Amino acid sequence: MQRKLTKNDRALTFRARLSQALGESDLTQSGLARAIGVDRSTLSQALGGAATRLPSAHVVGAAAHALGVSSDWLLGLSDRPETAADLVTNSFEISQAPRALVDEQIYAWHREAAGYKIRHVPATLPDMLKTEAMLQWEYGPHLGRTTQQAINASRDRLDWMRQARSEYEIAMPLYEIESFIRGSGYYAGLPVTTRLDQTDQLIALSTQLYPRLRLYQFDARKLYSAPVTIFGPLLAVFYAGGHYMAFRDRARIETFTTDFDVLVREARHTARDFPDVLKDMRQLIR
Repeated sequence: MQRKLTKNDRALTFRARLSQALGESDLTQSGLARAIGVDRSTLSQALGGAATRLPSAHVVGAAAHALGVSSDWLLGLSDRPETAADLVTNSFEISQAPRALVDEQIYAWHREAAGYKIRHVPATLPDMLKTEAMLQWEYGPHLGRTTQQAINASRDRLDWMRQARSEYEIAMPLYEIESFIRGSGYYAGLPVTTRLDQTDQLIALSTQLYPRLRLYQFDARKLYSAPVTIFGPLLAVFYAGGHYMAFRDRARIETFTTDFDVLVREARHTARDFPDVLKDMRQLIR
């Protein structure tokens, strides 16, 4: 339990942190006094006096603004010196999402989270489980290099992801597998042989890599999820088409993790069932 600070403790903390922030800034004591609109003597007293009385809220707030720190940090109410705006900025980022296999950003996030459980709702089938023919069909029109060069480079990353120490939980809506099996919707025009080989690979990998790899199917009429990957306790990344939206603050990551766990808990087909379900559905491929 955190010790309750006395008035004297609070004053000592304020003076120490004000002095620290001033020393790390480009301002002199006189410059800070001018910036916050007080006499230099008033600031000197705040920095070096022995009184237990804190400056006014105006002085605290103005000093925090001038020094680029938060008032809560100056007063000992927070251990984070960043302002609220900086905290939001640091906890949220947007980056481009190229229409390719495993791009540099995704690969970097996987390496950062090596050893943690990774929860994933893919936009289509999971890239790390796709056959080469499936990758060629899906990404060929979008790759800048030759298709084979890009696939070879990405295959190394996909293999690394499979061999990493991380556990993977993957949740997909029922209609995704059904559309793939039937070659409808997004998968219209996907050759029969590609669908058969891809189904066999999904069956093999979901069997061989279990329980480190667990795949679930949920009913999208009851539950919904945007494409998202939650990298342990480190970050949650949403795929928004042309961009990724990444969240690093703990509260949001925990919320998204809880939402994902609902998908797993309410899954129509569990990870144990997944290979057998695919074996039955394989007969529908025409």
